[in-house]
Amino acid sequence: MKNNENHPGKNGEQQKVRTLADLARIAGVSAGTVSRALAGKSLVNAETRDRIQILAREHGFRPNQMASKLRSQKTGLIGVVIPLGHEKRQHVSDPFFLTLLGQIADELTESGYDVMLRRVIPDDTTDWLERLTGSGMVDGVIVIGQSDQFDVIESVAEHYHPMTVWGHRTPGQTHCVVGTDNALGGRMAAEHLIARGARSLAFLGVTTGIEIRARYEAAKAVAEAAGIPLVHLPIDLAAATMGPQLEAALPDCKADGLFAASDLIAMSALRVLHQIGRKVPDDVQIVGFDDLLLASQTMPPLTTIRQEIGLGAKALVDKLKARISGEDTDHLVNAPQLIVRESTRKAA
Repeated sequence: MKNNENHPGKNGEQQKVRTLADLARIAGVSAGTVSRALAGKSLVNAETRDRIQILAREHGFRPNQMASKLRSQKTGLIGVVIPLGHEKRQHVSDPFFLTLLGQIADELTESGYDVMLRRVIPDDTTDWLERLTGSGMVDGVIVIGQSDQFDVIESVAEHYHPMTVWGHRTPGQTHCVVGTDNALGGRMAAEHLIARGARSLAFLGVTTGIEIRARYEAAKAVAEAAGIPLVHLPIDLAAATMGPQLEAALPDCKADGLFAASDLIAMSALRVLHQIGRKVPDDVQIVGFDDLLLASQTMPPLTTIRQEIGLGAKALVDKLKARISGEDTDHLVNAPQLIVRESTRKAA
């Protein structure tokens, strides 16, 4: 076979490569071989495959991805949807969402997928997920949080396979979930506060969402077993209302141990406690939930319950890819970890 390194045309100009046929003519092989080589298929021997891929790069040739997707009946697009039935004023800019979304997007793009993001306020509609999964626009769906939409997600999962969900695992559920043992996290937070000397507890957070409700109920059970009172302060997750609610509630709150449903609530509570002159952790201790990057930067640094967000993002994508291929996947419930910093007291 001739080695046409410069691949001159009839007038000595370099041949332009626009199609598989053009590249096949230069490489001296069939268009089918070029297609298989560019796809990395093992049917083409390694030497030929490497040579064709080098030629493609030299000529700036990129296969028509749209045509390829049409032939395979795939869109190359994954829908990522955040349902906010429990908290309509919460935004995608919430640090937890941004952290999880960023890692999911990295995993998807490294796997060759594009991302379509939707923030959904269900209101009175129950077909928000059905409209996305039935649109033909996406190859699969990742749902971030079950909110108060567990039944909607469950009903879609009964007939739509390529879907994974970040959230709370409920025994017997159909949809494939990746998340954290929220009940264990709630127990750990309450037990830590009590072990460090707290004699009354308050839970900061709205419990409409299934994950936060599990954290609250577990903490409440620990407090009851220890004979310690626990009050519930329903603080929103939305930044716009969170601060004013804490400013109204904390001055009258007598609890000396606070368990916040999220790091963001805990961080806002630290600010309010400072404003009203209550020292952390001397007067009141506080534990958050998530272990966002900002948690170690607060004053004092925040004790929190860590969720494995990076591992969770990878598992959501890996399991989704398996389900797109027709495989079944198990749930993954990661164990939380107590991260002790300076917003709780030192052990006696």
